[in-house]
Amino acid sequence: MSEILVLYYSQGGAVREMAQLIARGVESVSGVKARIRTVPKVSANCEATESDIPNSGDPYVELNDLEECNGLALGSPTRFGNMAAPMKYFLDGTAGLWLKGALIGKPAAVFTSTGSMHGGNETTLLTMMLPLMHHGMLMVGIPYSEPELSSTQSGGTPYGASHIGGAMDDKKITEDEKKLCIALGKRLAETALKLAQ
Repeated sequence: MSEILVLYYSQGGAVREMAQLIARGVESVSGVKARIRTVPKVSANCEATESDIPNSGDPYVELNDLEECNGLALGSPTRFGNMAAPMKYFLDGTAGLWLKGALIGKPAAVFTSTGSMHGGNETTLLTMMLPLMHHGMLMVGIPYSEPELSSTQSGGTPYGASHIGGAMDDKKITEDEKKLCIALGKRLAETALKLAQ
């Protein structure tokens, strides 16, 4: 059974919902299973700590989750056109995997939720790709053969799935955005299977 790691950080809940939709797309492919993980918050207070196990929600990611996966979907809310600090902090700690070449040749996809239509969803997706490319991963996007990519009035890009959540993260994920999340998960899973042959 191939496993796709769906790794996300979510503060308002939209990125978590997107992760679940992507996992649904992953598991629509026979022989592939999704492993959903999140990252803990970071704090400027050096004495602040998070428990090893979150009080609720998905488990925190460990480096072996990355090493064991056959592919990765990485999601973060947009923070000034870039990924959120907790996700960047986690990725900065993956140098050991980079040294071993543990992720080379594995497919990866990215997803985000942004406060406004022009709030940086594409730049966030692109900057999330950079560390994955340094790891030697193969990027998977959304092709225009997905009709929602042309019809969406909200989120959705060829670089990855996106959602326009509103300034207060109060806009629900649209039907087009949902379909694009599922399509991205499915494409990532199919790519992982093809690369494993």
